Parts: sequence; structure tokens; C-alpha cells
Amino acid sequence: MVSRRGWWLFAAMSVIWGIPYLLIKVAVGGVEPPVLVLARVTIGAALLLPIAIRRRELTPLLSRWRWVALFAFVEIIVPWLLLSEAETRLSSSLSGLLIASVPILVAVIGRITGGQDRLTAARWAGLLVGLGGVALLVAGGGTHGQAGQVAEVLLVAVCYAIGPLVVARKLSDLPSLGVTAASLSFAAIVYAPIAALTWPSVVPATKVLAALAALAVVCTALAFLAFFALIAEAGPARAAVITYVNPAVAVALGVLVLGERLTVTMGVAFAAILGGSVLATRTSRQARDASTGGEEGAHDARGEAAARDDAAGNRAAGAGQVPAGGLSKSAARATGLDSRR
Repeated sequence: MVSRRGWWLFAAMSVIWGIPYLLIKVAVGGVEPPVLVLARVTIGAALLLPIAIRRRELTPLLSRWRWVALFAFVEIIVPWLLLSEAETRLSSSLSGLLIASVPILVAVIGRITGGQDRLTAARWAGLLVGLGGVALLVAGGGTHGQAGQVAEVLLVAVCYAIGPLVVARKLSDLPSLGVTAASLSFAAIVYAPIAALTWPSVVPATKVLAALAALAVVCTALAFLAFFALIAEAGPARAAVITYVNPAVAVALGVLVLGERLTVTMGVAFAAILGGSVLATRTSRQARDASTGGEEGAHDARGEAAARDDAAGNRAAGAGQVPAGGLSKSAARATGLDSRR
């Protein structure tokens, strides 16, 4: 049973990780993508790093710093730049819909990379339906002349799908906040010299500065703290459901705030992607029963059970759904991210 606090956190995360697409679209109108990414990761790291240090969550990362660095590359450094670059021409709503394919890609990549996860007939059907939705979106979603940008967003989705697998297989026992803070800090170091080459010659407009601040403070720092609280409150399996809500929020904001066009084809494609994702990531009764232990474990010791996962993606964060550390094996199975089931 989810508490009232859990429902409030769920509603907040559904919105918080649905708005980065809108904010990125606004921000790239005044600054170059590398500057946008630098602002986001630097402010996010400045807010989260002191908390991680106070909780002593950085020391455990030292023995696996290479995997933390890889996670930072596939979840932050590469996808956040590509997504920002793509949105210089692509609508925020279409970007959000393309990112909705992440759960499907998690299942596909997990299987390709040697996972033991059994694909039932229902899951195969989900993969086919979901991938068909992506194909429909690309072919009939008003992307004429934007093939490069569509490819960038699909590569972002691939990155967001690889990140949770890295965490589930190599970093699942590390503290979530520590992994996130270290990844953001590493990304800030990487982007500092790159952003310096494209630094704006004049102060950006107020709305651009506000978008950058919201991306860093709300969609990154505050979002992770809220997401970890949601996992501790409701368990990782239920928390992962926001993955299916974020794209709808992204589309709604793009249409209502930016006046972007929503076609029937886009709606049908989204329904196919969403339905396919649900089928492709569903677990067996045994896995669901096992996940109960994972959810209960998430409430102990730091509620670290988890964090991250495909909210990335959903990470997301999509854009905002950057997954981060600590999912128990049973909890990972419950969210469809553990290929060793």
C-alpha cells in the first residue's frame, strides 16, 4: 500500500522528469548545448556533493571508479549533449516520445549483452509492438528533414538503456546519491573546457537563465533527492512506473506551453511504445514475489535499494531521468533491469 506521501512524491517525479524537454528547448534558444550541460551538471553537483560527502557515500566508489566513469558517460556526458543538440531543431514533445522507448531498449540490450532474462511470448510481442511504435513515430511523426536529430535522440535512448544495465550489473551495491554526485562532478570537469569554447558573449535572456536554473536545481538535484525518497517510500518497482508517465507530461507541456503540434500518428505511436514497454518489461509471478524482498530491503539502511533505474530515464533522466546507483538484485528484476533473472 502506497502512503499519501508516496503518492505526492510519485506525482512530483512524474512532472519533474517530464519537464526537462521543455526547459532544454527554451535554454538552447539562448546558449549552446555544451554550456547548457555544464550549467546543469555543475549546479547539480554543487548541491548534491556536500550531501554525499556528509553521508560518506563517496569512499565506497573508489574501488570501482572506472564503472562510475562509464556510467557518467552513458547517462550524462553523452546523452545530455546529444539531446540538447537535437532539440535545437526537434520539438520537445517528439523528443520525449522517442525517449519513451528506453524500457524496450533495456530489454533488448540486456538480452544482447548476455543476460539470462527469459523473453516470453508476451514480452516478444511487447518488443515488436514498441519498436513498431518507434518506427511509426520516426516515419510519420513530422520528422522530414530532421533525420540527424532523430538519430541523436534515439542514441540518447540507447545510452539511457545502457546506464541502468551498468548499475544493475556493476554498481548495484553502491550508495545511490554518491554515484549520482560523483557522476555529475565528473561530467562538470569534462564539460568545463568544452563549454568555454562556446561561452555566450552576452548574458542570455531571463527565460533562458530560468530554464537553466530549473534544469539544474529542480530536474537534477531536487529530482534525485525526491526519487530516492520515493524509492524508500514505495519501493523501486513502483517508483519505476514514472517512466511511463514522463513522456506524456513532456508532450502535454510541449503542446500547451510551446504550441507544438501533436498529430494522430504521434498519439498512436506513443500508445504503441507505451503498451510495448509495459509488455516487454513485465515480470513473471516469481520475479514479482522476489521483488517484495527487494522493496522491503529498500526501506532499510539508507533506503538505498535503489535508486535509479530506468526512470531514466528515463531517466530520465530522460533528460532528467538520470539513473543512479543501488538496486538490489530482486528489485532490479522487478523493474525489468536485471538480465540475470
